[in-house]
Amino acid sequence: MQQDFHLSAYDYHLPAENIAQHPTDKRDSSRLLVLDMEDKSIRHRRFADIVELIDDRDMLVINDTRVFPARLTGHKKSGGKIEVFLLEFPAATAGVNGSARALALLKCSKRPKPGSTIILNEQLSCTVVELLEGGKARLELHFSPDQDITEILQACGQIPLPPYINRQEGTTAEDSERYQTVYADQPGAVAAPTAGLHFTEELLESLENRGVALGRITLHVGYGTFAPVRNERISDHSIHEEYVMVPVETTEKIRMTKERGGRIWAVGTTTVRALEFAAQNREEIGPVEGWCGIYIYPGFRFRVVDNLITNFHLPNSSLMFLVAALCGRETLLDCYTKAIKEGYRFYSYGDAMAIVAKSPAPAIP
Repeated sequence: MQQDFHLSAYDYHLPAENIAQHPTDKRDSSRLLVLDMEDKSIRHRRFADIVELIDDRDMLVINDTRVFPARLTGHKKSGGKIEVFLLEFPAATAGVNGSARALALLKCSKRPKPGSTIILNEQLSCTVVELLEGGKARLELHFSPDQDITEILQACGQIPLPPYINRQEGTTAEDSERYQTVYADQPGAVAAPTAGLHFTEELLESLENRGVALGRITLHVGYGTFAPVRNERISDHSIHEEYVMVPVETTEKIRMTKERGGRIWAVGTTTVRALEFAAQNREEIGPVEGWCGIYIYPGFRFRVVDNLITNFHLPNSSLMFLVAALCGRETLLDCYTKAIKEGYRFYSYGDAMAIVAKSPAPAIP
């Protein structure tokens, strides 16, 4: 058990060819490793088979955040090129039309000074309000008052792909669709909740037609999800915060699902964070909105989530800690070893695994 709290215990070797650089032709044709915690058995399926694992009394909870085009390229007034990576969706400046503020990463040969202007295109420019550590800066964005910042970013920005997707052609038009879930409708994330990328509208419709409850949360995945853990003792790591909203409709469905003996299936680690945050320091889950800084690693007591659908994660990452908290570190690493041997594709565009920690309750005669 002590090893569970050491960073080096979450390391594994992944051959470069196992890192998915492109999505599968069809979302639900990706592979699915099914881990049954009752007997620690492993089965190899296709993602479309997920409908066979979810009982009619169960509930599926999804994260409806949408990745916005956060990567912008522009130039300083001096002419020097600069890349602006927005770390959050721009928030309108109170009382000022055509102005919004955002935190960003700046990538350039020489950092601009506070007060300097960055020109992104004819429609959008920004002023450096404050320089921060780690290459970050607070920016004020300027655009025409009769234009919508969402549409402007769509026209001039790029979807930011994770750093391990390293291909010659860069970001493509395909990514604009496939690096979003089919139910994404709340702009604000800089990375996709990738476990949800495997679902199709037909799969969701099939589950709902059977009586499976469907609930939504919103957690805007932040850049911190890629932040490396540098502390050997993982409990010393400072977890990142992300904006979360769990509506009352979802919490009521969860309560009713548990009352009828159903299980809660979380789609992705982001959904797990949101649901367990909404139950933190309460007798039961309730609606919540705010900044979520919950840190889940082995020893955590899950109060809401029963089963998990997730992708394969980077070694030594906080996402691995979260999954290990549900299924056990050694079991998780064993699954990863078998997945690599079987040729599974890893990370954002990769394959999925389903952790069945709780079996369905016996049917009532």
